Amino acid sequence: MTFSEENYLKIIYHLSHEENMEVTTNAIAEAMQTKASSVTDMLKKLHEKGWVEHKRYQGVSLTEKGKKNALFVIRKHRLWEVFLAEKLHFSWEEIHEIAEQLEHIQSDKLIEKLDKFLLYPEKDPHGDPIPDKFGNVPQFKSELLSLLKKGESGHCVGVKNTSREFLQYLNKIEISIGKEIKVLDIQPFDNSLEIQLDGKIFNISSIIAENIYVKKNK
Repeated sequence: MTFSEENYLKIIYHLSHEENMEVTTNAIAEAMQTKASSVTDMLKKLHEKGWVEHKRYQGVSLTEKGKKNALFVIRKHRLWEVFLAEKLHFSWEEIHEIAEQLEHIQSDKLIEKLDKFLLYPEKDPHGDPIPDKFGNVPQFKSELLSLLKKGESGHCVGVKNTSREFLQYLNKIEISIGKEIKVLDIQPFDNSLEIQLDGKIFNISSIIAENIYVKKNK
């Protein structure tokens, strides 16, 4: 696979899971920040290789072979994120951009040795599951912070948005993986939340709450 092909397969995989349906050309173009015509050209190439099914005016879906390739790219990306955070001590807002470059290394042997060196982690530093070498993705129970009710609490287990700006904001209010968050109040006007974190009280927008995964306390 070329770098570009790997990026397209990864984007299609992520979009199909977010929308739970076939992915449109326009959605791919927006995610890739390119023209729809360029996407159409690449989809033809991916279709010829047997990696996607592309029905005109309906959308795109990955074939089993395409899904396997996409998961391998994702596996590499998330393992490199663990390495960068745990071994080189990069902060969680820095690792995504660097892993975007490292994920294109083609050596299967290197990735297997990296996995062993890291003691076979199941999650990356953002809380995302790491596919194993067979393409199996670990399943973890979680829900968005925005779905918790007043008085409920949970521990942060991941983030939906991995952009540098979002993670820097979470650093500012000291939200990280493992932190307990309690919902003190919900504003009916805009669904913003008043939360308690380490004994401190913060107000966060509904957009922030919709990008934090928690495991709800029983």
